[in-house]
Amino acid sequence: MDVKEISQGIFELSKGKKKQLATRNLNPGNSVYSEPLVVVDDVEYRRWDVHRSKFGAMILKKFNVPLNPESRVLYLGAASGTTVSHISDIATNGLIYAVEFSSRTMRDLVMLCEKRPNIVPVLADAGQPSHYSHIVEKVDVIFQDVSQPNQAEIAAKNAKAFLKKDGFLLLAIKARSIDTVANPKKIFKEEVKKVTNNFAVEFEILKRSELDPYHEDHLGILARLK
Repeated sequence: MDVKEISQGIFELSKGKKKQLATRNLNPGNSVYSEPLVVVDDVEYRRWDVHRSKFGAMILKKFNVPLNPESRVLYLGAASGTTVSHISDIATNGLIYAVEFSSRTMRDLVMLCEKRPNIVPVLADAGQPSHYSHIVEKVDVIFQDVSQPNQAEIAAKNAKAFLKKDGFLLLAIKARSIDTVANPKKIFKEEVKKVTNNFAVEFEILKRSELDPYHEDHLGILARLK
């Protein structure tokens, strides 16, 4: 098995022609969502299932992911922590504020946080950043994966409240959460316009790409706060 670091803390495991995304396990011996653990040269890696992670799909789509070991990250729509756990592997000396609205899902997330001290669970509505402004500090990166029709507005509100100047937004736009019948490409165009022009924050779009075949009717956006 060969290992190649393709970005800070993000690795490509390859055997022959087969390649798999992975992160170095912050909690050796333990998987999070039954993902395979692979040991190479006495280092344990967790395979990253990109079909369960918009963030992982963005990496395969050649997004220049702005993470490093010291990163402060606000994750909106953390669910039970599948992707959050991989960011935890990357930002080993940083901190991830994981915002989730569902109290049932939050129970799973809290159990994950007990094993990973660089994750802070936040039970709140991502559309109401004032409700957790007493918990979350200024961050380097916001990642958003929420199933609400006002996705662009939520991103803008949180960026205005928490994102550092020249900080980065990674946004997964879910077309079917906005309109179940409209053409996704039309929705994506409108949402990108909203992100850049419609709210009291100004973003520079660095990259945009549809996330198929990993996630149908999804658009990934990487933007920098001006």
